Amino acid sequence: MIDYRSKLTDTDIRRLVKATDEDDRATAAHKLCRTMETATLSAEEREAAQDILRLMAGDAAEMVRRAMAVTLKNSTLLPRDVARRLAADVDSVALPLLEGSPVFTDEDLIEIVRAGSVVRQVAIAARPRVSRQVSEVIAFEAGEPAVRTLAANDNADIAPISMGAMLDRFGGSPEVATALAYRAALPLDISERLIGLVSAQVREHLISRHAVAPETVIRLAGDARERATVDLLDQARTAEDLAEFATRLQARGALNASLLLRALATGVMPFVEHGLAVLAGTPHHRAWLMVHDAGPLGLRALYDRAGLPPRLFPAFRSGVDTWRGLQAEGAPYDPATFQQRMLERFLTQRPHASREDLAYLMERLDRVEPAAARRSAA
Repeated sequence: MIDYRSKLTDTDIRRLVKATDEDDRATAAHKLCRTMETATLSAEEREAAQDILRLMAGDAAEMVRRAMAVTLKNSTLLPRDVARRLAADVDSVALPLLEGSPVFTDEDLIEIVRAGSVVRQVAIAARPRVSRQVSEVIAFEAGEPAVRTLAANDNADIAPISMGAMLDRFGGSPEVATALAYRAALPLDISERLIGLVSAQVREHLISRHAVAPETVIRLAGDARERATVDLLDQARTAEDLAEFATRLQARGALNASLLLRALATGVMPFVEHGLAVLAGTPHHRAWLMVHDAGPLGLRALYDRAGLPPRLFPAFRSGVDTWRGLQAEGAPYDPATFQQRMLERFLTQRPHASREDLAYLMERLDRVEPAAARRSAA
């Protein structure tokens, strides 16, 4: 057994007890706390050490109390009563302990959260582990900075009801909504609520990371402008069963000419084939033949049977021809470059499409060009 006192000289103890200089006492306090923490103590020695800590917690010098808090911020040696006393001290003393001391109980932390200090609420919300009970109190009662910090802390156990409270109270805060959206795990109902609150980029993350149903995205996207930022096409590229995917969209009234034209202009031809097949009530293999191998009238017949607007057919014809031309070139395009080429050629033909669709396609081109350039450089 190591006697913790063997590492402290008489000078250290004298400096701690009698020194009038705060720096000297803080240095001695730091050395004493570090020695206690690293030594193997018997029950009697541990009790004596904790008595010394209680004495130090009452030192008039903030520097001494802070040295003690910082040195023992992760230690189980610190008595709970001393930790509570220091947690009520000035911020420079309290915060190191609130950020991670394991000696606090949930009841202690809840009491501190309810006391209302914003910086202390934030410190507790950022702890390496936050229990479900503490998270609930922060979600329902703490200020926005603490709620935002808690949402961004993947080591916090947050119940769905608490996430709902966060959105009820601070759903209008982009920072809170974004922090929740980037959590490692989200309940489906929370993901769906977030769809209408976050930016297009974060929305895409939600759709891809948390498997939000595409029809839900369409239902929650309120108007044509917002609908243009919702990229169902990214899901269409990765859907395992395009027939089912198109059928689900059709049941929700989301499978329309605008969506199919966007898919065509960005090169997602399999989705266009399945979408036309579903709208026309035609088997996919027959729709494929009408698009690709039935001469100039096959596509027109399928398009009319699908009930799509006659004014948009020239744009569809142009899109199919552009896709065929790129395929015929046989160049080994990666997906980003193929999409870029498809968009560039389609848009240069000045297709008769709606203003919203053209704006979407130009925005999509702006987004895909840097990715294609990076791949080309690589």
